[in-house]
Amino acid sequence: MMSKLLKVLLIAVPVVVITVFSALLFIPKNNGLPYRVTVEKGQGISAVSRKMAQDGKIFNRTVLVATAYAMGVHNQLSMGSYRFPAQFSAWEVIKRLRQNSPDTVRVQIIEGMKFSQMRHVINQTANIKHDTRHMSHAELLRKIDPNAISDNPEGLFFPESYEIAAESSDLQIFQAAYKAMQKELDKAWAERDTSLPYKNPYELLIMASLVEKETAHADDRGDVAAVFRNRLAINMRLQTDPTVIYGMGDAYKGRIRKADLQRDTPYNTYTRHGLPPTPIALPSRAALQAAANPSSSKYLYFVSRMDNTGKSQFSHTLEEHNAAVRKYILKK
Repeated sequence: MMSKLLKVLLIAVPVVVITVFSALLFIPKNNGLPYRVTVEKGQGISAVSRKMAQDGKIFNRTVLVATAYAMGVHNQLSMGSYRFPAQFSAWEVIKRLRQNSPDTVRVQIIEGMKFSQMRHVINQTANIKHDTRHMSHAELLRKIDPNAISDNPEGLFFPESYEIAAESSDLQIFQAAYKAMQKELDKAWAERDTSLPYKNPYELLIMASLVEKETAHADDRGDVAAVFRNRLAINMRLQTDPTVIYGMGDAYKGRIRKADLQRDTPYNTYTRHGLPPTPIALPSRAALQAAANPSSSKYLYFVSRMDNTGKSQFSHTLEEHNAAVRKYILKK
């Protein structure tokens, strides 16, 4: 009798163990809300499973660790943040970690944004660490490059889409955008028309920001850059509204009045000659290229056609320009 019972136990016990082990491995645990765990540099399955067990997100840590070791993924974890749904099993954890694909966060910085707008977008981005939130503009720039070509960060960051690992520092986005702009600016400067009046790459960057804000139409960028170049050549004021708007700061409410054009600020190109002291936006690659190689036109004026195409009407003389204003703006 005892012999038969022993045989039954020898068969039944492994079956029970396997059944329980499988249940703890494959049955999802309902945690109520999605869960995110971060794998730090050098961490393996032991540290990660300990964190998940402490948070109460898995049934059994031993089952998770044993299976990971059996599959050879215990020390091959990619650092980063991993998000799991409200219900997930230990097996799903192992599969996800085995894929070596932590979550990423993508941030889109739009051409023509001001640096303050770029910071707002990044500050509002979820699932990243906001290490720079309380830094001033100057502090942030010094953190990235103590030897930057200006102590004003405007224009020094390239507008593009950036992707970083979830729960990474937002500083990585600023660093990537800064390096990208240095690369683009160096390229534009090296390929520039050497007859241009710009003394250094920073002046080219300033001009590119003006082009960026004056037109988004690809066919017009070269002519807009030419107008500004031609005006600088004859010591004519640039008289571009976007610089006035930038100089107004928070006082700008969507409309420029005559008094605004007459009120002197370092950025008012109606009252001051030459370029403004800094860029006024984050210029695109196309704007940089246009500033570096304007068209050969002799235009001195331009005005929007106001026809929903984004194109401008260019003129050589003030008489031609006034006629264009009457036609396209005043509709006379």
